[in-house]
Amino acid sequence: MDHLATASLTSLWDEVSGTQPDPDLWVVIATLVAALAVVLTRGSWRIARNAITIAHEGGHGLVALLTGRTLTGITLHSDTSGLTVSRGKPHGLGMILTAVAGYIAPPLLGLGGAALLAAGRITLLLWLATALLVALLVMVRNAYGVLTVVVTGGTFVLVSWLAGPQVQAAFAYAVVWFLLLGGVRPAFELQAKRARGGAGDSDADQLARLTHAPAGVWFFLFHAVSLCSLIGGGRWLLEL
Repeated sequence: MDHLATASLTSLWDEVSGTQPDPDLWVVIATLVAALAVVLTRGSWRIARNAITIAHEGGHGLVALLTGRTLTGITLHSDTSGLTVSRGKPHGLGMILTAVAGYIAPPLLGLGGAALLAAGRITLLLWLATALLVALLVMVRNAYGVLTVVVTGGTFVLVSWLAGPQVQAAFAYAVVWFLLLGGVRPAFELQAKRARGGAGDSDADQLARLTHAPAGVWFFLFHAVSLCSLIGGGRWLLEL
C-alpha cells in the first residue's frame, strides 16, 4: 500500500513539474487580444479587476509576512477595492516594503508566470496559482472576498483537473497576459482619481508619509515595474 501511495505521489509530482508543449502561436496571439480587450473594455474590466485586486492585496499580505509583520486579515470589496491589515511597527523598512508590494504584485506575478510558460511549465503554473489562492483564502475576512477567491480558485481547479492540454495552455496564457496587461492600468487609474481630489490615503500617499519622498516617485516605481514586466513577459510569451 505504501509503495502504491509513493508511486502515485511520484507520478503526480512528475506530472506537475514536467514540461508541456507550447501552444501554437495563434493561441498566444488570441489570448493576448482577448486579455487586452478585457482590460480596455469598461464593463469587462469592472468585473475582471477583482482578480487584480486579489493579486494586489495578496502582495501586501505576503510581503507583510516576509518582513516579520503579523497579518491580521484581508478584505475584498465589490467595488474592486481591498484592504490588508497587518500589525507591527507603523514605520520602517517592513512597512515600506509592504506598502510598495500592492501595485507591483500583479505585474510581477505575470512576469513570473511568463517565465514558467516560456519554460513549458503550464501545469506547474496552474497548481502554484491554486496554492496561492488557497493560502490567501485563509486570511480573507469578508463574505464577498471569500466568494471572489473561491470562484477564482475553483476556475483554476476545474481547468487543471478537467480540461485537456490545449485548453489548459490557452487558459494559462490568457491569465498571464491579463496579469501583465491588467497590472499596468491600476496605477494610471489611481493617478487620475487623485487628480480629481480622491484617494487621499492611497498606497502612494502612505509611502510618501513613510519615506518623505513625493507620491510621484512611487507612481514612477509602479509604472516602471508594470511596464518593464509587460515588455519582458511579453517577449517571453511571444518568444522574441
